[in-house]
Amino acid sequence: MAKFPKKPEEIFSEITADFSRVFGNDLVSIILYGSAAGDDYRPGKSDLNFLVVLSEKGINNLESGIEMISGWRKRMVAVPLVMTKSFINSSLDSYPIEFLNIKRTYATVFGEDVLKELSFKPDLLRLQCERELKGKTLHLREGLLETEGKEKKIRELIKMSFTAFISIFNALLYLKGIKMPGERREIIRSVAGEFGVNPEVFLKCADIKEDREKFSSLEVKKIFKAYLMEVRKLSKVVDELEI
Repeated sequence: MAKFPKKPEEIFSEITADFSRVFGNDLVSIILYGSAAGDDYRPGKSDLNFLVVLSEKGINNLESGIEMISGWRKRMVAVPLVMTKSFINSSLDSYPIEFLNIKRTYATVFGEDVLKELSFKPDLLRLQCERELKGKTLHLREGLLETEGKEKKIRELIKMSFTAFISIFNALLYLKGIKMPGERREIIRSVAGEFGVNPEVFLKCADIKEDREKFSSLEVKKIFKAYLMEVRKLSKVVDELEI
C-alpha cells in the first residue's frame, strides 16, 4: 500500500468507504480542502485535509473513528475537521476566515455540499483579520525572543507562522471584492498591490516555507525582521480599513 497518493482523487473511494463503514447514515459529507484541492499539492509533502460532516448522533460517537483515522495518518491524511451542519452555520460569525479559506478551494468527495451556500459578513471578517494580524505580531515578537537569535529556530518560526498569513490574505482580497488566486505567490502579489506591503518579503518567506532557497544565516535574520515590520504595517492598514 502506498504511503501517500500521487493524486488526491486516488483515495476518494477508499476513504469514503472507510468513513461510511464507521459512521453509516450519520455521515453527511466528506470534503477535501486546502492545497490538495488546488494547485499547491506536493505528493509526499502536502497533507490531505478533509472536512467531515456528521449528524448530531454521529458526532457523539466520534470515538468510533479513532482506529480508522490512525491508519489514514500514515498516508499523509491529516486528522480531519469533524463538524455538524449546525456547528458550521452557527460559527460563521466567530470563524469567518477559517470557513472562507475552506470554501476557497475544495472538492466534495461524498454527500452534501455544505459549503456552497455559505456567506460571510464583511464587518466580522475585517474584525477577525485585524485580530489575527495583531495576534500574529505578538506571536512573532515572542517567538523571536525564544529563538535565542539562532538562525535554525528563526527559520522554523517563519515556516510555522507563514501559512496562517496566506489565509488572512485571502480574507483581505475577499473584502476588496477581488477573486482569490489559486497559487500562493499570486495571492501575495495581489495583497501587496492592494494593501501596500512589500511582496518580496513574503515571497522570500514562501521560499523558506517550501525549502526552495539557500539563504545565509544573516539573510534569514534580515528577512525575519522585514517580515515582522510588514505584518505590523498590514495590521495598521486593516485597523483603519473602512467596510
